[in-house]
Amino acid sequence: MSFSTAFEILRESSPVVSVGILTADLLSLGSELALLERSGVQVAHVDVMDGCFCPMMTVGPPLIKALKTPLLKDVHLMIAEPLNKVADYVAAGADMITIHPEACSHVHRVLQQMRMMKNANDPERGLVRGVGLNPGTPLEVLEPLLDELELILLLAVNPGWGGQKFIPSARGRVEKVKRMIADSGRKILLGVDGGITRDNIADVAALGVDLIVTGSAVFDGKAAEANAKFMLEAVKKGFRIQDSGFSCQ
Repeated sequence: MSFSTAFEILRESSPVVSVGILTADLLSLGSELALLERSGVQVAHVDVMDGCFCPMMTVGPPLIKALKTPLLKDVHLMIAEPLNKVADYVAAGADMITIHPEACSHVHRVLQQMRMMKNANDPERGLVRGVGLNPGTPLEVLEPLLDELELILLLAVNPGWGGQKFIPSARGRVEKVKRMIADSGRKILLGVDGGITRDNIADVAALGVDLIVTGSAVFDGKAAEANAKFMLEAVKKGFRIQDSGFSCQ
């Protein structure tokens, strides 16, 4: 990784696969991360759920800090009122933090707060500030936030548990957000999270997104390294289709 900031790494490497680690063998997490590194994955995704905004509870800052890896740490905060909690995740080594407007009384303030924070891994790397939207959240929520974020993450499932199917309406939402970003004139990354499988990842990549989050399709208890390589190659295939001007339906 020769780029100076986390944002540049993602932008220059787009489309990037961010692999969720909660379906990995957490008792062998070091080995599991090493598999991802060998496969060429650049980003490790961590779903943080609090049992309030989401029906499940998962992990917190101690696990983020325990991830000893050169991979970018992509932390998805599905927690209620993150204003007074986000600093702990930055201190734990998050390179990317995505929050949810649905869970914030003052989402703009949280983004402003993150702008002032330093990356604990490397202050020069910067912090990628993201906003995630549930499938039923109107896209208009994004408009007043565009000046304060570097990533928009569209969920293609309702947050709470893995194994859900990709909601087809997410495709149309991707196209609308792409136009919104273009109209803003800002450099903002666009990602999709939820329901990403071996069967559909190439089609999702063909939509022209920058970041694709997947988890159980890699860590299925069988061959994580081979699965990761398959997903990376499928993304390249989908990107070539998109780049050639064809669209996948």
